[in-house]
Amino acid sequence: MKNSLELEQQAASQALALMAAAARTAPKTRGIDNIRIVAIDDAESRQRLVDKMRAIAQAESRPGFARDAGNVAASPAILLLGVEANTAGLNCGFCGAPTCEALETLGGVCAFNAMDLGIATSSAAGVAATLHLDNRVMFSLGRAAMDLKLFGERVRQALGVPLSVTGKSPFFDRKP
Repeated sequence: MKNSLELEQQAASQALALMAAAARTAPKTRGIDNIRIVAIDDAESRQRLVDKMRAIAQAESRPGFARDAGNVAASPAILLLGVEANTAGLNCGFCGAPTCEALETLGGVCAFNAMDLGIATSSAAGVAATLHLDNRVMFSLGRAAMDLKLFGERVRQALGVPLSVTGKSPFFDRKP
């Protein structure tokens, strides 16, 4: 026999797999799959993220990171999505640099990478919403994951989607 808490944890873990599949199969702007995905559903890994978010909040006077860390601490499952940096080779200027070579010299990130990350993250969050799991897209979570090198070295942008399976969404009435 399983109690409600066990079933809710199981539902959140199963949702992570479906969210990862949605992110992987999401359309890509140039047909290049440079999305990286990490799923967190264990207490130790979650705590590392929470600690890093609180450290960033303290070091950079960013109270939003501390607020988000509280949400993440209460989340049974978290999907992290990153995008490996590469240029489109189109010299389109969407990134603000005149050429892809200039962007690389500046150490910037191709606009198409950001679009792909947004599309993949939206697809994953949509799956969570369809499954009636409360969720929120957090840049703070992505930053902590990058600082912890959870994606390796080539990921230059990341977002996180924590899940909640409770009677009221902790992501709703948040104070700044």
